[in-house]
Amino acid sequence: MLTMKNNVLIVLCICSSLFTSCNKGEDVKNNNGNDTIMIFYEPDQFCMGADLSYINQILDFGGTYKDSGNITDPYLIFKKYGTNVVRFRLFHTPAWTKEIYGSEGKQMYNDFADVKLGIEKVKELSMQVCLDFHYSDNWADPGKQIVPKVWKSLGLEQLHDSIYNYTFTTLTKLEEEGLMPEFVQIGNEINPGFVLPLGNRWNGNKANCAYLLNAGIEAVRNAANNSEINPDIIIHIAQPENADNWFEGMDMAGLTDYDIIGLSYYYIWSEVHINNVSNYVSVLKGKYGKEVMIVETAYPWAIEYFDDYNNIINTEKLLSDYPATIDGQYNYLVKLTQEVIDGGGKGIFYWEPGWISSNIKTQWGQGSAWECNTLFDFQGNVIKGMNYLTYPYEF
Repeated sequence: MLTMKNNVLIVLCICSSLFTSCNKGEDVKNNNGNDTIMIFYEPDQFCMGADLSYINQILDFGGTYKDSGNITDPYLIFKKYGTNVVRFRLFHTPAWTKEIYGSEGKQMYNDFADVKLGIEKVKELSMQVCLDFHYSDNWADPGKQIVPKVWKSLGLEQLHDSIYNYTFTTLTKLEEEGLMPEFVQIGNEINPGFVLPLGNRWNGNKANCAYLLNAGIEAVRNAANNSEINPDIIIHIAQPENADNWFEGMDMAGLTDYDIIGLSYYYIWSEVHINNVSNYVSVLKGKYGKEVMIVETAYPWAIEYFDDYNNIINTEKLLSDYPATIDGQYNYLVKLTQEVIDGGGKGIFYWEPGWISSNIKTQWGQGSAWECNTLFDFQGNVIKGMNYLTYPYEF
């Protein structure tokens, strides 16, 4: 019988159907048909997360997901295989997500209505939610943090109030529907700061950046006053090697009331070897007294293309011990998750594991630039990589 430390509750399930009945302590069949132990972790023990922000759009534009060859709702698939938190990105007014389809465009995606629909589906399946405020009309990342169009002409005080009101109103609307998220990100990969230029982190602007971040943080706290859910607040930086430098001095600038340091960790862009991830997690947790999560990661299972949309992959940076194969991806994810656990981390989120090829459009192409990095094969079938979520990790 597998034993683990008392702070981790192990639920061993044999699922005769999708997940409707579970018998403690027995083996289950994984998606490859092999008998194996699957351990379903609770979010307060360790977050096994998946960013499914594209899923609704993919389903609207012809994407099909399969489990053992059977067409299945993707939210059900992720629940079945151990996902306990689902992450959604929220853009302010992403009109381009409708306009890109021309006359065929019927609605926006990654706006409030789309995110609300996703949260409803997730909550119905008793999974938790991480809501990722980008505070932009488009992608916010280390290369761009563009203030929403409606806020572009605002001064510092007005922008502070707008961030507060937007965040508070969004969460209040969700709370009224019983959809308060358990985790909230104030910004996405905010290495340069956010809502630039006023929210610039660098060049002596730490105080202004903290002031604006605190507007979002205060709004989360206040929106949760009458809720049964008090969301954990995440501050998200891309790549572990950048985090310490970013958080250095931010406490003195007034950024203190957050709960989790969130990291992106991608083999393509990080200088940190997978074997050293636990060290970075441990140092950040100890130095700043916050929980640490990897809120974005991925690894390829193939180098081939399924559609004409160029894949985001760098074969020169693949690790020799982890080739771009189905087994290589699975082994990489198991290793990375164990590294996070060894460093005392709180969780790991796979970024867009369901971005399979379909007829969806982005600014850069139609289909998927990520189909080689998903947890599904080119026909939409679950692959072995999905099983990292229920691996029997050592705590």
